[in-house]
Amino acid sequence: MLRKVITKENLLHTIIEVLSADLATLTAAARGAHAAATHEECIPDNKYDTTALEASYVAQGQANRAAEIRLALERYRALILLPFNEETPIRLTALVTLESDEGRCRRVFVGPDAGGLKVGQGETECLVITPESPIGRALLGKVCGDEIEADHGRDRRSYTVVEVA
Repeated sequence: MLRKVITKENLLHTIIEVLSADLATLTAAARGAHAAATHEECIPDNKYDTTALEASYVAQGQANRAAEIRLALERYRALILLPFNEETPIRLTALVTLESDEGRCRRVFVGPDAGGLKVGQGETECLVITPESPIGRALLGKVCGDEIEADHGRDRRSYTVVEVA
């Protein structure tokens, strides 16, 4: 069993910090890529020179990713953390401790966005999942003591819900 205490409030604050930092980084990178794409040195010398076109693709990709992060950040800033106990069905904002068949525990937070984001390290690590993910779909509606199965890459793993906060 994981012993370190993670509060949902601290977790939410950390997720917002990480997303804010990612947004700032991507916004700066998109601006830089846009500047490179429109710089006079990128003007094509001939019809085969695609430097400006390639730089514009990079700028657009970074701008799209920044927009996704901005939306996730808005959703997390507006998120209302719901209380859970052993009998409350799992849904959005649940902090769930899962135990694998091998006895390993892991924590997941069911969030509206940013699935795959890992927050914390070691015993305090928590993985953000969304209801659309395989493990998120398997968890929805479950309570403490329930078992779930979820695809994990090529494998199918079983977990027991041991704690919901």
